[in-house]
Amino acid sequence: MAQPLRIIVGSTASGKEDLALACAKLAGGEIVSVDSMKVYRRLETATAKPSAAARAAVRHHCLDLVEPEQSFSAADFVKAADAAIQDIRSRSAIPFLSGGSAFYYKALLEGLFEGPGAEPEIRLELEARADREGTKALHRELAAKDPAAAAKIHAADRRRLIRALEVAAVTGSGISRRQTQWPGFHASGAPKEGSGRVDFFAAPRHAFTMIRLVRNRDDLRGRIRSRVGRMAANGLREEAEWVFANRKRLAQTPLQAVGYKEFFPFFLGEATWEDSLEKLCLATNRLVRGQDTWFRKFPAREVFLAPDADIGQLAGQLADTVFSPHPAKP
Repeated sequence: MAQPLRIIVGSTASGKEDLALACAKLAGGEIVSVDSMKVYRRLETATAKPSAAARAAVRHHCLDLVEPEQSFSAADFVKAADAAIQDIRSRSAIPFLSGGSAFYYKALLEGLFEGPGAEPEIRLELEARADREGTKALHRELAAKDPAAAAKIHAADRRRLIRALEVAAVTGSGISRRQTQWPGFHASGAPKEGSGRVDFFAAPRHAFTMIRLVRNRDDLRGRIRSRVGRMAANGLREEAEWVFANRKRLAQTPLQAVGYKEFFPFFLGEATWEDSLEKLCLATNRLVRGQDTWFRKFPAREVFLAPDADIGQLAGQLADTVFSPHPAKP
């Protein structure tokens, strides 16, 4: 019987990737990245991809899957992650999953809603309308039919707009209603106030054991500031400038990612570089609060990390307890 997935979640700058690397080294495992930005090639610094040394030490999966011009969905991730997990297990290795994209975990472990199949005639008509009227017109129509879906789909995201309108035409109801699969969550994906811990993944697609790294808030703020400083010293400006220069042809996900859009005012001559770095620190802290909201509701064992915590020592402790060959249920 296959060993459960070992999953390490935590907010940005919590140290989850470092811990996953240490755990995988000890167990002879491999790492599956669960990150909506690390799937894009060329985007290295702002996405904090693992270093060449880390990739040489432990095999990584689900990195650099598509070009920044291409759209990439949660369904695409599930296909890639399932294939990676099967590949890892074919070598009798243990898959370790780590990353900050909560919705990707949801898609992988719980599955996505089963929407209707493609309707060629409807899709061709919507494609023709997008060519003729533009995607903004399709977005206005979606806003009238399914406001919740329109709020989550960018007006320039042609592929998702067409799919949402296709589902509405085939089923007579909005795609957002069919995507609401987590009790305690609004259709927007935000947790409901007072919903408490939700019974996520009651019948998961993969058996798993999960921990969540937790740090003191002041410690995390300091780590975020240090992280931004390292990025600035290691090519962030050039990478952000490339994204800015190519913004009209890139997919919406990389354009909206924390780490790039904060520098657009600088390249437009409207802000200083130092102001943009500060803006990135603030945006990362906001991202962390959102991640914490999701991850607090995951069925994970919490592991508190002090500022001087020894990641290697913690990996050894986890190997003997939570990530042992026969881990107890969270």
